[in-house]
Amino acid sequence: MTSPPARSAEQRKKDTLHRLDHDVDAWVATADATSGEPYLVPLSFLWNGSYLLFATPASSRTGRNLAASGRARVGIGQTRDVVMVDGTVETVEPADLTEQDAELFAAKTGFDPRELATPYLYVRVVPRRVQAWREPDELDGRELLRDGRWLDTD
Repeated sequence: MTSPPARSAEQRKKDTLHRLDHDVDAWVATADATSGEPYLVPLSFLWNGSYLLFATPASSRTGRNLAASGRARVGIGQTRDVVMVDGTVETVEPADLTEQDAELFAAKTGFDPRELATPYLYVRVVPRRVQAWREPDELDGRELLRDGRWLDTD
């Protein structure tokens, strides 16, 4: 199997932003604040250009871990075309989320936690670091965002 040639940093950033805008699901990794035990779940998301928005039951292990640690790692895409996001977390009660964000989230994901009896939290993950790569030839230069700022790709 022949892999495509390595992308330029500019193309990789464009592809990453496209994936953030168009993909619906991601793997969200958290850790228990006390034991450090890792936990990984698939969640649907909305990218608003500044943060990823997720929803999870408030009492779930994921909800508790995110609220306690204030950090998450998110994997989007396939193993050979992945975007990894490390970010800080802000939990938001449904009543405190803007109507626009709630509507956009529901429209993109096909899931509206406001309609459920189970109490949900919305979770904003603000990227501090974003990496993207396909194959080993893209490992150098895989970092596209550092300390919350996009790197120059020109």
